[in-house]
Amino acid sequence: MKALIWLSAAVTVGILIWIIGYVVINGITEINIKELLSQILITLYIIFLTIIVSAPIGILSAIYLVEYAKKGKFVRLIRFATECLASIPSIIFGLFGMILFVVILGFGWSILAGTVTLSIMVLPTIIRTTEEALKSVPDSYREGSLGLGASKLRTVMLVILPSAMPGILTAVILSIGRIIGETAAVYLTAGTVARIPSSIMDSGRTLSVHLYLLAKEGISFEKAYATATILIIIVLFINLVTNKIAKRLNKSKMEV
Repeated sequence: MKALIWLSAAVTVGILIWIIGYVVINGITEINIKELLSQILITLYIIFLTIIVSAPIGILSAIYLVEYAKKGKFVRLIRFATECLASIPSIIFGLFGMILFVVILGFGWSILAGTVTLSIMVLPTIIRTTEEALKSVPDSYREGSLGLGASKLRTVMLVILPSAMPGILTAVILSIGRIIGETAAVYLTAGTVARIPSSIMDSGRTLSVHLYLLAKEGISFEKAYATATILIIIVLFINLVTNKIAKRLNKSKMEV
């Protein structure tokens, strides 16, 4: 059994290394930062804005569900809705965002429309992952804090949230991964204009949309590989930085 587990892990890692290696080898020599500058900036811009909007809403919702809400039909309904939302294909989010934000609310194809649509799309990931992180905090932490006279809010803010922070950061990492790789929802709401935007009401083309257009139109598969390489580098960099932060938080928690 142990050998089977090791074999499965080795196959998974091997496939991952093969895919990344194939893309990087084909794309590394074609990278032109000047050509991809606007796409890189728009991608980072949309990641930042989406996380700013969705993370507070998702984390506060998870805190409510775990720490404050009483078990009942209402909570079960919220969890059921969250799970349904997580299983909806991204193209549906894109169509919803295009109809509501682009057409009805008049945002047009803009970074704002893309950001709000992506925020709705990643909310289930943040809520469910944060919920699990909060549930993993031992009840003795809560009882100890409340027993010392701390209020419920103070216990949540100063005891539970710091203990659950590595799990919350995992939720953010997963969300960033989905934002970076998303194409359909961004294509239908943020548009495809390849220039640096002057405001959030301007249209913009992210790296994933740029990659999709290069491959779909058959413009240049070499440049598509180069764009994919930049995407992989950004994902790895963000994961490394976030993991570093999570390790430091864990270390601080152990010292306390």
